[in-house]
Amino acid sequence: MTKPLPRIATISRLGPTVLGVMWRDGPSDRVNLTGWIATGGEVLAPLKDAAVFATARLGDHGASVEWGDEDGDLAIDAHHLRLLADEQRRFGHEEAAAWQAAAGLSNQEAADFLGISLSTWNAYKAGANTVPASVSMSCRAALRDPILLQAHYRPRKAGRPPRVSRVGAA
Repeated sequence: MTKPLPRIATISRLGPTVLGVMWRDGPSDRVNLTGWIATGGEVLAPLKDAAVFATARLGDHGASVEWGDEDGDLAIDAHHLRLLADEQRRFGHEEAAAWQAAAGLSNQEAADFLGISLSTWNAYKAGANTVPASVSMSCRAALRDPILLQAHYRPRKAGRPPRVSRVGAA
């Protein structure tokens, strides 16, 4: 079953490249479009001009945000705007614990997957430390793309590792 496409209820300009978005299904987001604009090449270059960005308006009954002329060539659809909003949303201790549960990992496995110490992972989950963007990006990406988790996950075995015998030991 596919999720319905998101629809935008209202937008507001919060900064030179930032939109406030109220979604029809309830939540609202602050979406920074700086990276999207910067990587859009010549097509999105006009949005670097604050006057052009300020012309943001809803398009196609909330299915997009459009800028500039009425032809709608300069736009972002609601689906991609929601993806950007989801990625920029806070990733705190509750989200870390939810990610771990969704991935089905132990504390040590989660720490190993992320390349951090167990104590650091536990501090993130306890809310004692702020979760860095690189960790939140890795967690979100691993849930979106199971191949990422499958390629880098190494299950832990219960108990102590077996003793390694030394060659030539008496």
